[in-house]
Amino acid sequence: MDVIRLDGDPKCVALSLGEERRTEHLVVGEGNRLRNVFVYVKDGLQGGLYPVPAEPVVLDQQKCWYVPRVIGVQVGQQLTIRNSDPLLHNVRAEGQINQPFDVGTPIQGMEVKRTFSTREVMVPFKCNVHAWMNAFVGVVEHPFFAVTDSDGRFAIPKLPPGTYTLEIWHERLGLQTQQVTVAAKGTKDVTFTYKAS
Repeated sequence: MDVIRLDGDPKCVALSLGEERRTEHLVVGEGNRLRNVFVYVKDGLQGGLYPVPAEPVVLDQQKCWYVPRVIGVQVGQQLTIRNSDPLLHNVRAEGQINQPFDVGTPIQGMEVKRTFSTREVMVPFKCNVHAWMNAFVGVVEHPFFAVTDSDGRFAIPKLPPGTYTLEIWHERLGLQTQQVTVAAKGTKDVTFTYKAS
């Protein structure tokens, strides 16, 4: 991973407490397992309507970083982008299907609230003030999605029995799909593998 230079903004240097920050383009854990992979059911759901969660998903601007880097929201669910830093940030969502937006967040504690009207995997987020700040939001019509953790693992609970196409997305390694059949009881283990280039 490359080292991120925060010295263009002395306030970011102060917030980082001298820690060396590295890019999060490719975060590999033990056993070469990938973090920040978005996983979702692409096909196979039988046209059901899924209630939109009342709880918003939060994307935070912390220590001159978007946290978390990859998240998912349901169509119509509120996304809250919060500035936890005592300095100016910017929220620039570059949707190709959903309406893009570009809003400044100059005040600590300030929040920008948005919803998305249609599926889009993925919506890139940037900060125009700090070029290294990036995040990605997966927007789907249902609650059957996840993001891999630091161990490269994910879980999609309460998926009804059936045969589905799962799709995974990684910002550098791209897309993969796999067909999966889920039985009425128990769990199904699924493994995706990206080839090293």
